[in-house]
Amino acid sequence: SGFDDVSGHWALEAIAYVYQNDLMNGTSSNRFTPDGTLSRAMAVTALYRLAGSPSVSGATAFQDVAPDSWYHDAIVWASQNGIAKGLDATTFAPDRSITREQIAALLQRYCQQQGHDTGKVIDLSGFWDAPSVSAWAQEAMTWAVAEGLITGRAGDRLAAAETATRAEAAVILMRLAQQLTA
Repeated sequence: SGFDDVSGHWALEAIAYVYQNDLMNGTSSNRFTPDGTLSRAMAVTALYRLAGSPSVSGATAFQDVAPDSWYHDAIVWASQNGIAKGLDATTFAPDRSITREQIAALLQRYCQQQGHDTGKVIDLSGFWDAPSVSAWAQEAMTWAVAEGLITGRAGDRLAAAETATRAEAAVILMRLAQQLTA
């Protein structure tokens, strides 16, 4: 991959996969920053690329998404298709770190928009912090874990409200892409 900060990393296979399949770029020409946080713009852009980067038209009402930003088309696409919502009608907060439960919700809405069944469920009681999953994310998190897209940190912790690392996102995206093409 040409990244000098991923050697021996636990997510190396997934990092190579998302880079080679143009789902995620590095944070510079030679860095992937696997343990750095994933922004809302990065997450939406990865799903946009997974969808084949469809052409978009129209503007966005989000005042913090400039027309010439690298994530503009992705956010327009995601908001027009009901995949990503803003914090409010005019704020998307593209640079804000995304949480693991927010990723689950994005993935579920993406799969619904793409016509995939998202009804699979699993009992989350094996995770000691399952009660901390936000009410709005409960269904999405249950589905994402049932599908094997999201697994626990240290096995038994969902860490739903914690920010997702770029490495975790790479693994989740690789799993999703492989499931959708299986």
